[in-house]
Amino acid sequence: MANELSLTGLLLRPWTWPGLSLRQWDRLLRLARSANLIGRLAEIAIEQQLLEQLPPQVARHLLAASRLTAHQQQAIEWECSHLEKALQPLGVPIVLLKGAAYAMRGQRAARGRLFGDVDLLVPGEALSAVEASLMLHGWRIGSIDPYDERYYRRWMHELPPMVNHGRGTIVDVHHNILPLSSGRVPDAATLIDASVGLPGRSLRTLSPCDMVIHSATHLFHEGELNNGLRDLYDLDALLVEFAAAEPQFWFRLLERAVELKLVWPVFLALRYAGLLLGTAVPELALAAAAKAAAIGRLKLACFDAMYLRALAPDNCLVNSHASSLARAGLYLRAHGMRMPVWQLAPHLGRKAWLRMFKQG
Repeated sequence: MANELSLTGLLLRPWTWPGLSLRQWDRLLRLARSANLIGRLAEIAIEQQLLEQLPPQVARHLLAASRLTAHQQQAIEWECSHLEKALQPLGVPIVLLKGAAYAMRGQRAARGRLFGDVDLLVPGEALSAVEASLMLHGWRIGSIDPYDERYYRRWMHELPPMVNHGRGTIVDVHHNILPLSSGRVPDAATLIDASVGLPGRSLRTLSPCDMVIHSATHLFHEGELNNGLRDLYDLDALLVEFAAAEPQFWFRLLERAVELKLVWPVFLALRYAGLLLGTAVPELALAAAAKAAAIGRLKLACFDAMYLRALAPDNCLVNSHASSLARAGLYLRAHGMRMPVWQLAPHLGRKAWLRMFKQG
């Protein structure tokens, strides 16, 4: 379990906040900003009616963060309305992913969450029509290297990011949840068929089980974990909410993960949500997930050594040689899962050469 003075430890113990010194608050706020969890910190303080018990300097920071997350929630809803207007005439399912889905459903995971892009999942056969319609309504693919654009379109599970020229907002259009080059691509049609409509809207979201599986898959395939801890908190909120609504949720989740052949990221999500955030995962469910994932002891020990360090905030206050090494190892592992070695070596070599050239 996390140390009491760590970010996760303090987020789990809000009753201790009134006793923190200004120096401790300075550390906590810096770590929370690094992890994109400052809004969640503010949400807890407001829910627990702690603001008046905190130093005025701290309360001001938290109120500002709360107002920012409220503004971003409104902006997400506004952007989804524009996307709906642009894409509804196509008559194809448009599935919101991650933060936009949490916000539009009013889920626990959206509370105090800072949002970035709007992510969509659409049928692969409708990808060209979706891109064309978005372009007609003001979205454009930004400045991108021709090699990178070919890489996106041939190997990735999404188009290059599209930027609205009027609002500056970004939409990521996916046709799968994993890169096509990874060799472990689930059937996106299965996810879309199981998706759930938003009341009164033409937009949809993934089903509860698929929402957790996608969040876990995204986190544990990701090579850059700047938002890793925030994504783990998303998973905690989703698991708590869905398990409270349906007693059999844990085992339906595992059945669906087996069906999609994505058990191992779900197992890691359950394991680290429990270890780092204290998520109440039933022992039977965790054991069943561990058995189905079939991750050996040595491999699991390596995962623990890396993820328990790399999921900490990326901040000089807590960084160490071990955490840097863990992040580097997970970065290389993510690229190794994304494409075969014969493709990976020239890709990383080209990236390294361009980085050196640009720096020079």
